[in-house]
Amino acid sequence: MRLSIVVITALLFSAGLFAQEGIEFSQENWKDILARAEAEDKVIFMDAYATWCGPCKMMSRNVFTESSVGEFYNKNFINAKIDMEAGEGIALAELYQVRAYPTLLFIGGDGELLHRAVGYHDAEQFVGLGKTALDPASRLSTMSKRYAEGDRSPEFLQKYAMAAMTSMSPNAEEVVQAYLESREDWSDEETMQLIFESAESADSRLFDYILENRAAFEALYGERDVLRKLQQMIISSLDPEGAPEETLAKVDAQFQKAFPEEASMMSANFRMNYYRMLGQMDEYAETAVAYYDKYENPGAMELNNIAWAFFENIEDEEMLKKAVNWAEQSVELEDAYYNNDTLASLYYKTGKKKKAKKAAEHAIELARKNGEDYSATQELLDKIKKM
Repeated sequence: MRLSIVVITALLFSAGLFAQEGIEFSQENWKDILARAEAEDKVIFMDAYATWCGPCKMMSRNVFTESSVGEFYNKNFINAKIDMEAGEGIALAELYQVRAYPTLLFIGGDGELLHRAVGYHDAEQFVGLGKTALDPASRLSTMSKRYAEGDRSPEFLQKYAMAAMTSMSPNAEEVVQAYLESREDWSDEETMQLIFESAESADSRLFDYILENRAAFEALYGERDVLRKLQQMIISSLDPEGAPEETLAKVDAQFQKAFPEEASMMSANFRMNYYRMLGQMDEYAETAVAYYDKYENPGAMELNNIAWAFFENIEDEEMLKKAVNWAEQSVELEDAYYNNDTLASLYYKTGKKKKAKKAAEHAIELARKNGEDYSATQELLDKIKKM
């Protein structure tokens, strides 16, 4: 009797004649994975991912499936793939301070973090990362212990600072600053890279150094990236639980220090978004109107975004009139589906049935022409007809 191809293939797999390709990820819970790692004296590799993360998907598709990767990782590690935004992953993300995706973690059976890396790695880089994690002399945990024990030799600090920075270790900025203190000249490209990539807060010396040498950093990274970096550092230095008056006073002073010519505009923009974040909608509306009345020439998209924010959050009739005006300006600048939908929504909210119907029908017409989904606008149009 002849065996079917399916049966033969199954028998070959069960006999181990066909090798499993790619990484085999454990389906156990985290407690059991730790226990198995302890019992087998193995390191755990954890792919700390998020479902929306593009590079995470690329690694799953292009790297974890490679036979060379699977052979190395299946032999040397217990492998776990955990969504950091669901189930056990939420607590693990906090425990191991996961701040970017993918984060690639190497953990001992006792739960100690041994090594980490951030971002997409191709197959060769990923295997190299695993070899580093298996080498006690090269692990971040070993360097961390040396640092804690007082090793401040320039050669070691340079190596540790670079490793901490590229892996987004929580103490990266501290280690970089320790390395910088061991040097008199910070102007070489590698040191400037360390400064720019690791600096986080406007309260640090690194913020002042970037400001003082802004032209040199702009030559390396470009004006826009340096601007964005300085703004991020200012916002990162704020206490999220601080009193609004103190927060606003601090941000005003820091914008004045970093961007004296644009400080007024940046502070006004920050105020608008700060009140929205706090959910203080009356203050948000007032600051938004003040900002857009004073600082002109926003583009069609920005006008649409602020108009839509008012549609969703504001009930005051006078403020909604401002939002209608912004939406009308947006349509004048660019006659598109997205802003005609916003305009129709605002006309509907302010009781202008004829204008709402006309704008909604025009939005649907544009969407049909460009193959866009207009189902939400169709629902709106049905509501308008019942007004």
